[in-house]
Amino acid sequence: MTHSSIWRTPLLFVALISLVSCTSLQATSASSEPALLQDIAYGDDDDKNKIDIYLPASANNAPIMFMVHGGAWRFGDKKSKAVVSNKVQRWVSKGFIFISANYRMLPKTDPLEQANDVARALAFAQTKAPDWGGDSSKFILMGHSAGAHLVSVLATSPSIAFSHGAKPWLGTVSIDTATLNLVDTMERKHFRFYDKVFGDDIGYWKSVSPFHLLQKPQAPFLAICSTQRKDGACSQAEQFVKKATSLNMQANVLKVDLSHREANANLGKDSTYTKAVESFLATLHSSVKQVLTKP
Repeated sequence: MTHSSIWRTPLLFVALISLVSCTSLQATSASSEPALLQDIAYGDDDDKNKIDIYLPASANNAPIMFMVHGGAWRFGDKKSKAVVSNKVQRWVSKGFIFISANYRMLPKTDPLEQANDVARALAFAQTKAPDWGGDSSKFILMGHSAGAHLVSVLATSPSIAFSHGAKPWLGTVSIDTATLNLVDTMERKHFRFYDKVFGDDIGYWKSVSPFHLLQKPQAPFLAICSTQRKDGACSQAEQFVKKATSLNMQANVLKVDLSHREANANLGKDSTYTKAVESFLATLHSSVKQVLTKP
């Protein structure tokens, strides 16, 4: 549901660096402009196990946004304009490192193993962050649609990420998923493709249902939902946040009058929507707030 196109703000990407080996991850350009470390492998399982890293000029202990694309667990790409364009333009220019991750797709890899792919990518990025001028303790997970589901699985069951060597992260931003309560999704009228994605085993549903996985307070969580959707995305976000807050976890719902695609593509534009997300991000760490308030 995202479409690739030519970047319209080339000043952000004057320096382009492509590295093909995870053993040589340093930018070789002396330019002070942002750089792109492209297609960095985080595992040997598949060609999809790669990330792109967008670097601000002169990064030093920078906070890091770690983005996971959507695409119905079957398609999508880390390079898609809706995934990266406005987010990179706004936040890399302020001093964030922005990472966009790919993961293996159905039918080869089911959602639980996809969450494990994201966990592997996160652990790899945290290990390498100091090489890029980043702070491994200042990661923020973000995902859209299927990617929002995957980061929400990790947010509610961080032991999955920790089993791959990942460290705790500051918080999670889930952008418009209708699968926070997967059991509810599957037991009511739903899109047919969900049956091919999740099957008919309620035990499996619960194993990848963030609402059911959440048993104790975790890192702060922002559930963004489109009010234009008719499939219960906002009601699930409210249900999830109600449970989270009952566990004394910091969690909020942000309803936006945008389409499913716009909720992703428009994030980063100078808007009340972006500023509302930044208000949440600013609560995660004082250094994040400091970067966000940079002119």
